[in-house]
Amino acid sequence: MNLLDKLKINHRPKSGALDLLKYIGPGLLVTVGFIDPGNWATNLAAGSTFGYALLWVVTFSSIMLIIIQHNVAHLGIVTGLCLSEATNRYLPRRLSRPILASALLASISTSLAEILGGAIALRMLFGMPIKVGATIVTVVCLALLLSNTYNKIERWIITFVSIIGLSFLYELFLVDVDWGQAVAGWVKPTFPENSMLIVMSVLGAVVMPHNLFLHSEVIQSREWNLEDEAVIRKQLKYEFYDTLLSMVIGWAINSAMIILAASTFFKEGVAIEELDQAQRLLIPLVGGNAGVIFAAALLLAGVSSTITSGIAGASIFAGFHDEPYNAGDLHSRVGILLSFLPALLLIFLIGDPFEGLILSQMFLSVQLPVTVFTQVYLTSSRKVMGAYANSRSTTVLLVALGAMVTAMNVGLLVQIIMNN
Repeated sequence: MNLLDKLKINHRPKSGALDLLKYIGPGLLVTVGFIDPGNWATNLAAGSTFGYALLWVVTFSSIMLIIIQHNVAHLGIVTGLCLSEATNRYLPRRLSRPILASALLASISTSLAEILGGAIALRMLFGMPIKVGATIVTVVCLALLLSNTYNKIERWIITFVSIIGLSFLYELFLVDVDWGQAVAGWVKPTFPENSMLIVMSVLGAVVMPHNLFLHSEVIQSREWNLEDEAVIRKQLKYEFYDTLLSMVIGWAINSAMIILAASTFFKEGVAIEELDQAQRLLIPLVGGNAGVIFAAALLLAGVSSTITSGIAGASIFAGFHDEPYNAGDLHSRVGILLSFLPALLLIFLIGDPFEGLILSQMFLSVQLPVTVFTQVYLTSSRKVMGAYANSRSTTVLLVALGAMVTAMNVGLLVQIIMNN
């Protein structure tokens, strides 16, 4: 039996709900980026300042994310290439090199925010200095990435996401939630006075450059493009279920953050501006256990999102060399280090964690349009995708969403600059 035959056996799906479970995982890795420490900050600010009114933003952003992430996953399934490899292969070097270089800088910016989130959680739990906590988070994530395969990483991430979700479910049982207002908030768009900055923050933080590289990378590692047409079409369907399930989980966890803030801080008239403040105020309002669980969940979110940022950075750097991510390969290992070490150095230089988060968000706002429109170009090209290229209506929809995300991020960037 030759290698191709073995691959067909390994990748050929069977029918049934249990078989679908084999294909759950790539979307959950992306979900981590949807519940990273930056999202925590914006969600808590939304709930504490405007109550349940901005829950619709989470609903809308989740729908938008499903469409964009589903599209980039198709690239990996059909071509067997991740976004960085396809960019390197199908765009001229004068374009591909700057695009990938900016994407790598975006991965560093993302790692900075994620490592900071984990460090803030360690400060909450143990009173640990930010720089010490950041070093510990970096070392732990390096160890996990350099010693594990994709399957093991996915198990870690699924475990982390599950614990984070259960943590917020537990905390919701401790507070008095007005579910009528919550349901109305999910489906009825409203724009309370002075809410636009928070609306743009929540929406703008959803689609992140590194998650687009990450999703295509994890999907292409399955090598479904080696199969026949029937199998590829089945994988496209399974991938949609994976993305849909994962984004719904992300929607539920982000919604829980806003509901928790609305049911506690908003009722007390307290607007949350920093994660430490939220943890301190939860203790007298809900109880000591809630404060500890909040900090522990933040730590898990920081570690898991740092891991996914490292994979994305490695995938981007490997793409420079027309290679997929492989934790045992030199280029991938260098990519992980390039994502983490400059971020850790910046944390030491900046000093103020809040300023670090602002700087990272500013760069992501600038880079995101580059990645989104590169993706749309590649998935709309028949040279790249063949018969699976985007239809004209899909391309128009993706361009419209890309323009919307760009406008929101530019608006957020302007607001940040004006406020500072």
